Amino acid sequence: MWSPELFRAARGVALALVLPLALSGCLRPLYAEAPSGGTVQEKLSGIIVDEVKDRIGHYLVEELRFNLDGSGAPAKPRYRLAMEVKETVSTAIISSQTGRAESATVTANVAFTLKAIGTDETVLTGRAYASASYDRSSQRFADVRAARDAEIRIAQQAADQIRTRIAAHFATKG
Repeated sequence: MWSPELFRAARGVALALVLPLALSGCLRPLYAEAPSGGTVQEKLSGIIVDEVKDRIGHYLVEELRFNLDGSGAPAKPRYRLAMEVKETVSTAIISSQTGRAESATVTANVAFTLKAIGTDETVLTGRAYASASYDRSSQRFADVRAARDAEIRIAQQAADQIRTRIAAHFATKG
């Protein structure tokens, strides 16, 4: 005989097996063909990245240029990506003996705008946020290099966020 506990367990197993099958048609790979035709990668390779002043901006632009189209093959420019980077450095730990900061955190807030070339229509706007910490020492050049490494890590994180948001936009809206 079927007990209420066994019936609930069987119903739960059946639901667990049927639900993924019902939702499987709702998913589409990110880099599959876009609804408007073409692939997301073709659209990403047609993005021109504008220059950004300062060092972290340079790292960000270079990361995005490689991430959007690392093939080196020329593509027809369709979009222009403009960015504004705001960088801050904060210190959380101060040594009581030396009065110097022992570590620092670099944060970057990147506002980006993707516009269509020719029509100058805004396709997508958004923000990317990244932070990285580094240790400070009494060696000045080691501090400079550690800060620069943190900026490079931030640029990589922000570039990944921006590329993913743009790719998701193209995959869903074309």
